[in-house]
Formats: sequence, C-alpha cells, structure tokens
Amino acid sequence: MTFVITGGCCNDASCVDVCPVDCIRPHPDDPEFGRAEQLYIDPSSCIDCGACMYACPVAAIHDEHDLPVGAEQFADANAAYFRERPLVARSPLAPPTVVSEPVPARVAVVGTGPAGCYAVAELSEMPGVEVAVFDRLPTPFGLVRSGVAPDHPDTKLISDFFGQVLERPNVTCYFNVEVGTDVTVDELRASHHAVIYAGGAPGDRRLGLSGEDIPGSHSAREFVAWYNGHPDFAQMKFDLTGETVVLVGNGNVALDVARILMQSPETLAGTDISDEAVEQLRDSHVREVIIAARRGPEDAACSYSELLALSRLPGVEVRTRSEEVLDVPSRALSAAERRKLALFQQLSEGAEHSTVDGRRITFRFGVRPVALAGHDTLESVYLQPSARPEAPPEEVRSRLLLRAIGYQVQGVLGLPYDETSGTLSNAGGRLVDAESGQVLDGLYCVGWAKRGPTGVIGTNKVCAQETVAAVGDDLRSGRLVEPALSKAQLTRLIESRQPHVVDLLGWQAIDSAERRDGASHTPAKPRRKILRVDAMVTAAGAQRTGLAR
Repeated sequence: MTFVITGGCCNDASCVDVCPVDCIRPHPDDPEFGRAEQLYIDPSSCIDCGACMYACPVAAIHDEHDLPVGAEQFADANAAYFRERPLVARSPLAPPTVVSEPVPARVAVVGTGPAGCYAVAELSEMPGVEVAVFDRLPTPFGLVRSGVAPDHPDTKLISDFFGQVLERPNVTCYFNVEVGTDVTVDELRASHHAVIYAGGAPGDRRLGLSGEDIPGSHSAREFVAWYNGHPDFAQMKFDLTGETVVLVGNGNVALDVARILMQSPETLAGTDISDEAVEQLRDSHVREVIIAARRGPEDAACSYSELLALSRLPGVEVRTRSEEVLDVPSRALSAAERRKLALFQQLSEGAEHSTVDGRRITFRFGVRPVALAGHDTLESVYLQPSARPEAPPEEVRSRLLLRAIGYQVQGVLGLPYDETSGTLSNAGGRLVDAESGQVLDGLYCVGWAKRGPTGVIGTNKVCAQETVAAVGDDLRSGRLVEPALSKAQLTRLIESRQPHVVDLLGWQAIDSAERRDGASHTPAKPRRKILRVDAMVTAAGAQRTGLAR
C-alpha cells in the first residue's frame, strides 16, 4: 500500500520534510521544483507510514485504497513520474546550524499573502527576533482569501497554518495599515533592523489591442477578486447578458473563471463566494465560455488536475476542436504534458454530455485576439490563427472578455524596480540598486515581488526560506543598523494617521463574525465574507490591544 498526492497539491513541501524514506519528488533543491505542477510519491519506496498525509496543509494526500472519487488517475500519475525519473537517494542532509545566542532584532514584513506568511513563519522561529506584519486590508492571507476559487475549500486550509503563525507571541499584526500612506518605507526602516516586502503582483498584463479599454473588457484578476468578495472589487458589475464569454489564456486562473461562470449558482451558494456574485450569476445569460490561447494544447498552462476537474463539471460540455488538438508538434513532451494533451484530444471526440441549458466550455488553440469592437460596450472579439496572420479573423460575438494572461509586479515607492525582469531589483531576496547593483542593507523581498508571478502557494515557502536566511546572515554579520525608533513610537506614529488599526484580535473578531454569519446562512457557508472595509473595522470592534507591547 502507498500514499498518493492528488490534485490540489500546493507544493508546500511539508510532506518532503517529514518523509522518513525521502521518496517524494521533486525535492525543493531540485531544479524543476519551482516549475512542477505538483509533488509525487514513489509507490515502490513508500513505507505506508502516513506522515506525509498528516503534514499536508491542504489535504491533498490520500491512501491509495481511499482515494476521493475522480482522483483515481493520480495513482498512475505518481507512478509515471518515477518511471521517467527513477528515485535517486539523496546525500544525508548536514545537521542544521544551531544559533547558540539569540540575535535581538525587529523585522517588518509588508504583505500577508502566502509569501509574507511563510516569511513570518521562518522569522518567528529565529531566537530573539520580533516580527511586525503589515497589510493594507483589515484581513490577512492575500490571494488565499481573494484568489483561490470558492469551490476549492481544501486549498484554503493553508490559512489555518498561517493563522497559527500570526498567533505566535513574537508576531505583531498591523492590519488596515497601508505602507506608503499610513507609514512610509523609510519609517519602517528606521524602526526595524530589516524590512521584507511581500506585496505580490497587483497589476495585470495587457493585450495591447485596439478597443482593449472598452467597457466589457476586464482582467481575470478583477473577476476573481469580485466573486471572492475583495473589498476593492466586490461592488463591480460584469456584463453577463450575452451568451458567450471570451477568456484569453488557459492557465489555472482561466479554468477557475470558466468553472465559476458555468457552475450552478445553487452549488456556489454553499461556498464562501460573495452573495453579490451569486445573484449576478443567477441572472447570467452566458451559455458558452471560449478559452483562447495562441499556442497549441501541448503548451497549455493549466495543470492536469485542474483540467481533469473541469472536464467533469456536472451539466457542462467541455470540448475542443479536433483540428486544433490532433496535429501537434513531435517534440518530446513531459509526462504531465502528455496527460494534458491526451485529455484535450479525448475532449475532441464528440462524446455525448448531459448539459444544463446547453452550457459548454470550448478550448481554442493556435488563435489570438487581434481586435475588440463595439459601440460604448464590447460587442465582438476577433480571433486570428497564430500561424496564419494573413487569414481573415474570426468574429466572436461577446459582451465580456477576460484577460487571464498573467499578473504583473508594480513598482513600489522607495524600492528599486527592475524593468527587465518585471520584479523588484534583487539578488537572492536582498534588494539592490537597479543601476549599480549595490546591495541596499536592510531591504529584502519575497514571493512574486522577488521572482515574478510564477509558482503555486507552496513555492513561496522555499522562496521565503532563502530571503530569511539572507536576513539571518546579515544580522549575525552586523551589517544591519540598530533602529532609531522604538516599537511604541512606531505604533503611535501609525495610529496618528490611521486610527482604525486592526490587530490580531481584531482580525479574529472579523473571522468569527464571518463564520457565524456563514453558518446561519441558507444554505450554510464556511463563511460569509464582509465586503466593505468600514464594516470589517466595525466587526473588529476597534480592538488594538497589544500593538504597543
């Protein structure tokens, strides 16, 4: 008997750390770790101890004899990974370096998404270190709260671990505090030995097309934040009066959006999706989502597990065009690419589907949008074959286009930005001057701001370990300057500008209120999110106890 890693794997690698026979790959030290769709267990080496299952923060590991319905293929996927890459024993790890003397230090972390929370987790285990964590919203966890699809509750379980991290006695939370407005980067530097920026990638890549800014053209990021109840987007309106929506890009975000658009609103009503989104989706006239990508099916950016789940969406036909998926280049494909290609080809076979109101999702390959047209609002999207630029474009009548072509890291006032990489200018997490390359002592970054918008939730763990190791080295070497401002002085400064600071107790009050409201909802929901910042502050009860401790 063996254990199997299934869809929903977050690549956190907590399972790798506890495996007594080292049979989980890729290892965080492996070059392919950052690009892997998921981790895999070697069935011939697993000793059935179950340690990995209990360590998994998102409940993605199961006994092979107790796999969830629909996850049977993942047993073969785990085995196939090791058929291509036979397990090679790793050299025993050197014992960890033990720091005998604590290094008293204060470190600020800006951002509470996965990257920020993993950084806080690493920092708060360093003897003598106090951590202050900042977020502009009253609620933490970033894209775990506002980016993970509401019908993926297991993925959100990672927030339970992050919540425990924030409760550690050497961690202080300053929520509803915007760095750059309520406190400057220079003020954080003056009050801490080190500042780590973990602000993510709040921008969007654009298509650069005529008509791209016409009403009805949006980024998928906006749509995802809307249905997840992010206060900046919760009141948006999307035109769902047309029968066809065009999604540009075929990564996991695009699949999430397509699934939400096509899924039964009654099913979604039992998740933590916003009530406003459910009401708009109930009135939706959308019957088809076209997922368009300029490259072929062998290059699809989505993971196999997400594609498999989408193909099984009840009441929805998921299809491809045979001429776009059967004739593909003969280059060598990885096992994951072959699995996805085989599934795309299977979807072209015209099997009968039980649909609701003719709902369907159509994957298009080798096409790209070349123009958006309409009078005052979007009416048509024009798609052209990527390989035949001389061919006349195909008109798709649509009132809504969503770009799912990637997030973009934006420049931050006071921090160096690398235009070439599209990240903060850094070397291994240490910020460097964009022109001279000189290290800026005391300034660091982690997550998407450091490496670009790539990877999954767990990728940020290894990323954070590297940055925090750099902080630790700089602390021990004496490179970092003693703070000029005390913690109490910083708190008074912030509260003079932002009287509604929300601390850990305030967030826990918001959390409890949302969970209570969700439990009393019909149907019951895991939580009913508060959608306005002022209402969040009210729910927090103005509790700021402990900020100046």
